[in-house]
Amino acid sequence: MANLAVARAYQKSFHSRPNTTLAVTGGSLNALGDFIAQSYQNIYGKQDHSGPARYDIDRTLRFFCFGFAISPLIGRWNTFLERRFPLRVSPGSDKVSLKALSQRVAADQIIMAPIGLCLFLSSMGVMEGRTIPQIKQKFSDLYSPALITNWQVWPIAQLINFRFMPLSYRVPFQSTCGIFWTLYLSIINSREDHKQDRETKLRKTLDT
Repeated sequence: MANLAVARAYQKSFHSRPNTTLAVTGGSLNALGDFIAQSYQNIYGKQDHSGPARYDIDRTLRFFCFGFAISPLIGRWNTFLERRFPLRVSPGSDKVSLKALSQRVAADQIIMAPIGLCLFLSSMGVMEGRTIPQIKQKFSDLYSPALITNWQVWPIAQLINFRFMPLSYRVPFQSTCGIFWTLYLSIINSREDHKQDRETKLRKTLDT
């Protein structure tokens, strides 16, 4: 009953304020993904063994900001795919075009996936206060492996999303699945940050 009430409230909010609804939902689920990632890292894989584990609230806020900003864009993208590749063979028909469904997934993975990953790495670098060379290094170290991993896991999720989810629920469904993707991105981004911080500290030590 509670789930039904939440769904109705979401649907009402989406119809009256679609961009705001998508932004808040996407940002919140992104923040949840980072919270899970940090909890996992602090319990099982502490990067710094010299002191107690510390939760980085700024890192979670950065993930919220990224999800808040990109979710309306993804919503527009889903609307474009809906219009460009209609799934129904004819109006009123229940038959779904597998060709159109495949085209949606292919367009999403070939166009939006590389763009989204590029926006993630660059925006995280800027919000973390990284220099241009450090952001370039982040791209060099993370972009290709992350994109390949994306292509290994997201096509199935998007196939289900585009086939069964109503348009208004596609971004929340994607963001919910994306909790685990955010966990992955959060961990690899954090490892890269620790690596760059160690290199910066070492250079400062050698310069003094």
